[in-house]
Amino acid sequence: MSLAIEFRAVAKSFGPVEVLHGVSFAIAPGRVHGLLGENGAGKSTLMKILAGYEQASGGELLIDGAPGRFAGSRDAEARGIVLIHQEFNLAEDLTIAQNVFLGHEKKRGWLLDDDAMRAEAARALQQVGLAVDPDTPVKRLIVAEKQLVEIAKALARNARLLIMDEPTATLTPAETERLFALMAQLKASGVTIVYISHKLDEVERVTDEIVVMRDGRFVTQRPTAEVTRHQMANLMVGRELSDLYPAKDPVPAAPGSILQVEHLEVPGWAHDVSFEVRPGEILGFAGLVGAGRTELFEGLLGLRPATVGRIRLEGRDVRFADPRAAADQGLTYLSEDRKGKGLHVAFGLRENLTLMALKRYAHPWLQPAAELAALRDAVQAFGIRTGTLDARASSLSGGNQQKLALAKVLHPAPRVVVLDEPTRGVDVGAKRDIYFLVQRLAREGRGVIVISSELMELVGLCHRVAVMRAGRLEAVVDAEHLNEEELIAHATGTHA
Repeated sequence: MSLAIEFRAVAKSFGPVEVLHGVSFAIAPGRVHGLLGENGAGKSTLMKILAGYEQASGGELLIDGAPGRFAGSRDAEARGIVLIHQEFNLAEDLTIAQNVFLGHEKKRGWLLDDDAMRAEAARALQQVGLAVDPDTPVKRLIVAEKQLVEIAKALARNARLLIMDEPTATLTPAETERLFALMAQLKASGVTIVYISHKLDEVERVTDEIVVMRDGRFVTQRPTAEVTRHQMANLMVGRELSDLYPAKDPVPAAPGSILQVEHLEVPGWAHDVSFEVRPGEILGFAGLVGAGRTELFEGLLGLRPATVGRIRLEGRDVRFADPRAAADQGLTYLSEDRKGKGLHVAFGLRENLTLMALKRYAHPWLQPAAELAALRDAVQAFGIRTGTLDARASSLSGGNQQKLALAKVLHPAPRVVVLDEPTRGVDVGAKRDIYFLVQRLAREGRGVIVISSELMELVGLCHRVAVMRAGRLEAVVDAEHLNEEELIAHATGTHA
């Protein structure tokens, strides 16, 4: 049932840039292997070679001791090697069942066997714990449900080796537990799992051994039980990683609020929500998936139908027809969907950076030289790692794409910035960079709002945390009482 995999001196170049440098290690069958490394370490490239999406430039891949080379992902899937991408690979306008069998359709004679595909898709959905009709269009699903569809799609293809790239990034704690139980079942049935995650507590819990990569090279392979989380982080970054979160500053004693929102209503998502942010404050928003956090701010910015009693920004009454109007008045928003809404990944770095502030570079026509100078400054200020300034955003690793997206929303110099899941899919080194950037923004006197599903992130970073449940603001927890247990109790409605 299981597959044994060995990489022997695997190299990969994109043009003149070599991104994998002679990587060698083995994946034993029937075990869960944690693949660790910072964004840009080469993890995804190596797994794409294994799954048939890329061809190695040198070295060889052995499968059960024999040389293996795939013409494409369908060849790899025929051998039972399935990659679940971090960024969803779903056709939004098709149904769940159609997505599960896309490219692998079942037929009855010359016709598609829709009944058989629906029935098998329903079984796969039941296996991952998603109680949704398989005829539901994917575009109607929330992000967490799309993640479960991706896993169901892999299971329907009888995976013998399953590669999971950040699979819990969008899942609730309950959904994560269900996934871990499913992984245990798959392992017991002989499936080999490669688990890529920046959540080291999960790696510690569910993997049998870890493989660490850094800068395109193999670093070490060890039993998970012999490595602490702190040691994992240090191996990933190649140095002693000091405290992940910056020391929390007191909120400046400036009078009044920098942003005040009263009675915001987003039909079907948020009900009568009021909150305020003070200058120099980091305000967190917690809640389970579906609690309405993202939708609340999409309504505030005009991305969803909404009504509001009053919005005051730096003492002025304002209204936001759309995100551009909000940016013009001093509030910007970083979407949780980095590739779908945060960046134009087919555009260059320069075009992405200046998109929200084009007026600054058009007098009377666009000034590419000035944009390029701004990009050089942003690359240095945000630590964006890129081989060339002429690269497209799609060429950057996930962490560097996130830094570019942050640079983009901060380029208009907002007074208030809303960051929705700012470290999702980002490695531990880049997370630390982002946390210290958030602190820097607050120290500049701006208001910072952080929406996050990682409770420890909110506890470590924020001065106060607003907790939403079922579309309502359940509580605002101050620094004195800020801990994970308190936030979970409010989010689940079990607080005494």
